[in-house]
Amino acid sequence: MNFFTLFYCFFSFILYLISLPFLLILSFKSKYRKSIPARFFLYNNPPFKNKTYWFHSCSLGETKALNPLIERLDKVNLSVITDTGYKEAKKYKNADVRFLPYEIFLYFWIMPCKTLVVMEAEFWYCMFLIAKKRCGKTVLLNARISEKSYPKYLKFKWFYKKIFDNIDFVLAQSEEDKKRLLSLGAKNVKVVGNIKTYFEPKITKNYIKKKPLIILASTHENEEEMILKNLDLENYQIVVVPRHPERFDEVYEIIKKFGRVVRISEKCKVKSEKCDLEDNLILCDKMGELVNLYAVADVVILGGSFVDNVGGHNPIEAAYFNKPVISGKYYFNQKALYKEVENIEICDIENINECIKKAKPTKIKNVVDINKILQIIK
Repeated sequence: MNFFTLFYCFFSFILYLISLPFLLILSFKSKYRKSIPARFFLYNNPPFKNKTYWFHSCSLGETKALNPLIERLDKVNLSVITDTGYKEAKKYKNADVRFLPYEIFLYFWIMPCKTLVVMEAEFWYCMFLIAKKRCGKTVLLNARISEKSYPKYLKFKWFYKKIFDNIDFVLAQSEEDKKRLLSLGAKNVKVVGNIKTYFEPKITKNYIKKKPLIILASTHENEEEMILKNLDLENYQIVVVPRHPERFDEVYEIIKKFGRVVRISEKCKVKSEKCDLEDNLILCDKMGELVNLYAVADVVILGGSFVDNVGGHNPIEAAYFNKPVISGKYYFNQKALYKEVENIEICDIENINECIKKAKPTKIKNVVDINKILQIIK
């Protein structure tokens, strides 16, 4: 073990000791009740048993994006960071799912594997260092460095070079990402596109609308009220789908200000294949229904883009169904995906009704080659 690694581990351990009181407090909150005990205390979080392909993602979106790869393999290991990512990961029947432990635990937690595949910008030094020694190969998938974050990465170029020394293949989203990654020390960089452009929807419920349907998709704090205040509510049915499930009750109270609200969990039976949407204001308080709603929507208003602290969300699922997509101007974390979709309407909140009227059906420009990625992983 070299001096840098020893220093890094020592610093990580000191940081862990300092953070312990805060971690204990946070572990009692429902949002972190599973993830913090598992990641920082290894509670119910043993090492993987099978020597197979190991995928790692952070949260919900990245975990969902792995679907076309995971379903083509017999058995995989899958680690995540967040609770929402864990819930999504558990949907894979062929995946052994864990929370990724904090760095200092990885030396005795990581077991040999065929290939480690890490999604996007999960640059964990110890994870790549140990996996490089114990696994067949290491791959950074869907790699990207946004224009906004690039200067910050450059300030720590020396550190990222040490991480890239332990990554065998870097699969970049675009030529621009490739240039930035190479400047940070990445090797064997191949442009394969954005895996999030690959989408195979599985419609599990048929929603029946009574008039033009607008979906407020993946909304965040302050967005629901901001959008509803400016929408012409008389002419549409509105379904609000909050990004985070812990906000369901909070959002229900917000929507009530604009009229009678119905919860989808109360309106639609769990195993029913059909559901009549007879009300004008509807809260989607069930996970996994957004794709079903996209299929029947007339317009999608994409959340996370009307407040300046999120950076937007993935437009690919709505674009798969060629739905008109309305977005705010704060989509800085999704620029790569926005470039892959034609006709997204960027709109100021006060002009949203005019934007809805002129919005055109969207279309995905390029779909990633999954077989090419699988060849590299195997």
